[in-house]
Amino acid sequence: MAMNALELQLDYPFGDTLPALGTTLEVAPGVRWLRMLLPFQLDHINLWLLRDRLDGEDGWSIVDCGIANDATRAAWEQVFASELQGLPVLRVIVTHMHPDHIGLAHWLTEKWGVRLWVSATDYNTARMASSGLASIGGEATARFMASHGLTDADSQAKIRARTNYYASMVPQLPPAYRRLMDGDALAIGGHDWSCHAGYGHAPEHISLHRPDIETPKTPSAPAPVGNQEAHIHDPWGAPELGAARRSGGVLISGDMVLPRISTNVSVHEGEPEANPLMLYLASIKRMKALPPDALVLPSHGRPFRGLHTRVDQLVAHHDERFADVLQACAEAPQHAADLLPLLFRRPLDLHQKTFAMGESIAHLHALWLAGQLTRRLDADGIYRFATT
Repeated sequence: MAMNALELQLDYPFGDTLPALGTTLEVAPGVRWLRMLLPFQLDHINLWLLRDRLDGEDGWSIVDCGIANDATRAAWEQVFASELQGLPVLRVIVTHMHPDHIGLAHWLTEKWGVRLWVSATDYNTARMASSGLASIGGEATARFMASHGLTDADSQAKIRARTNYYASMVPQLPPAYRRLMDGDALAIGGHDWSCHAGYGHAPEHISLHRPDIETPKTPSAPAPVGNQEAHIHDPWGAPELGAARRSGGVLISGDMVLPRISTNVSVHEGEPEANPLMLYLASIKRMKALPPDALVLPSHGRPFRGLHTRVDQLVAHHDERFADVLQACAEAPQHAADLLPLLFRRPLDLHQKTFAMGESIAHLHALWLAGQLTRRLDADGIYRFATT
């Protein structure tokens, strides 16, 4: 998969190099990158090990967990056996409550006898969803999707059948946690990582920035433009940390800023009039207060430099989509399902379609709540939006 034009504006210090499953790659002193597989089209998640010292004990902090399945547990066991230098895990930090990030938090914290560190909003939302107290999938989701135009029998039947979807990937949460909040200085290995809360993608997503760390130089040759996800390829060798320069530090961005794809931002049935896209855009714009040359460690894709450039790209992307939606709604009233071919110009399976519906509603709500669209509930029970 060749890099697109926007990716070419970013710098990738590690080229096409990827850590093999069950191994790690050092991206900065005391910061190690590992990848776990996901059973979706987005087929991987990046996780991080941070060298730590907590309560007088040396070890590692884990950042994000992977989903709860046997393959991910086996990959973690391989990491524990070969990558920890004989040291223990001291804590588990989770950026947010989505299953690929928090799914194995209970298993990891139980295995090592350590605490989960996460925002209060995401911890409690995850506990509700895992226990079935929050509706994710099933009848409530099917009704909500139908009210925004996704009424075909096949989609409705499949959504109704997904009654245990979140809990299947997050079967249990630790019974206690330690709270992370915006502005916290989290001491990890004797160095402060500042917590930056972001909204829209998750209830209270926490990204982590450490300014006082040396990171590798970007190779002088251009990053390869071949298939960056299908194989491990490093034509020049990994950058030498000995030749590192002091830069804008390291940002563990979670899902808030991704290099290749745009972060999903959805409206859900539990908060049916939400405006998450404006929360998300405000959140990433605030991240431009961080250094432009920070090494960004995203949850999906490859580590990169160009934080400010990528934020500007994401803002421009959504501005273009807003313009597309306004144009469509000026021509005729639209519901969210009407807009799927406009916003997502590729075939969608059910997993992707539910995310796409949530994001289509989010674009409509941003314009509706800004007064640029009106919303009406028609006799068929479907919300349609038109220009004012």
